[in-house]
Amino acid sequence: MLKRVVVAPSGFKESLSAPAAADAIAAGVRRVLPDAEIDRVPLVDGGEGTAAALARATGGRLVALAATGPVGEPVGTHFALLGGQEDTAVVEMAAVAGLSLVPRTRRDPGATTTYGVGELVRAALDQGVRRILVGCGDSGTSDGGAGALQALGARLLDAEGVELPAGGRELTRLASVDVTGLDPRLGGVELVVACNPYNVLCGERGVARVFGPQKGATPRQVEELSAGLENWARILTRDLAVTGVDLRLGRGTGASGGLGAGLASLGAALVPRFPVLLDHLGLDERLARADLVVTAEGALDRQTPRGKVPGEVARRAKLAGRPVLAIAGTLGEGAGDVPGVDACQGILPGPMELAEALVRGAELLTDATERALRLIVLGARLPAAQG
Repeated sequence: MLKRVVVAPSGFKESLSAPAAADAIAAGVRRVLPDAEIDRVPLVDGGEGTAAALARATGGRLVALAATGPVGEPVGTHFALLGGQEDTAVVEMAAVAGLSLVPRTRRDPGATTTYGVGELVRAALDQGVRRILVGCGDSGTSDGGAGALQALGARLLDAEGVELPAGGRELTRLASVDVTGLDPRLGGVELVVACNPYNVLCGERGVARVFGPQKGATPRQVEELSAGLENWARILTRDLAVTGVDLRLGRGTGASGGLGAGLASLGAALVPRFPVLLDHLGLDERLARADLVVTAEGALDRQTPRGKVPGEVARRAKLAGRPVLAIAGTLGEGAGDVPGVDACQGILPGPMELAEALVRGAELLTDATERALRLIVLGARLPAAQG
């Protein structure tokens, strides 16, 4: 009998936040199991909703402000001060440089900037914090964190000593980095970047090649961005005397369009995101009490085990011996082979335009959950095969 269901989804990009996805799934569960106890655990991976989720989980607060958005125009944004540890701030890069902040008609990852991320870090420093946790995910940028470093006081110069404008495509012209004007307060704080360790800056699996097309890059732009990030890693390593981390291929250096590499050059620690983020939510204890775990994300495919929320939920649930249902906007290659996932369900009942699916995300997710749960309940009622 399914008496307790843990609902632990990620958000669906450009459609549903993690809390909205949790509510939609819970509504589907309720249609089939009206008396079940439903524990909603909307999860964050460093992307959209991270600062708000951690503020809520710790009894902290959000600090609202305006900063430079990814296309260079001001946007309303925020960072979090954690409860019980007022010396810790959470900067969510997606809140100021996320893909959702880039209008579809302006999706050029060669031009977008992380300048606002640096402004949020400066604003956190103004609060007197001693530790800044930067959540990486859902980015709309591919500038290697160049904009963030500029906002923090670094000067990126071409061969003539002229400062470069914003955008990853400009990094091919970078000749030197001058950090004499870098904010001196950075030396007195612990800077931690919560990221997907599978993302690297350069090479065949470099961030421009893997994620550039998702952000609007043409094949030509992908190669241009890749060349710029190669040059960025080389110049940063030389001019900032970076040791202890390979900015080209180090784990997590490709996080959020290379923001990981940019912050690592300033001494930031690049750490796997889930141990840092999910432990604030008591996820393991909640999974251990479940009869069924339902997780979800926009896509389920061979990339899911490589640092995606459903893969992490399934891994942790299996340590507690709990069954896992995964629901996704799309089921791609490898969807049925995600370790720890016992069954998966797509939300689309038939062919549908992407724009319609995004608008109807909550409805589709609720209906898909109901369909899957009815099959699970039916299976539980079938008599065991004999002989």
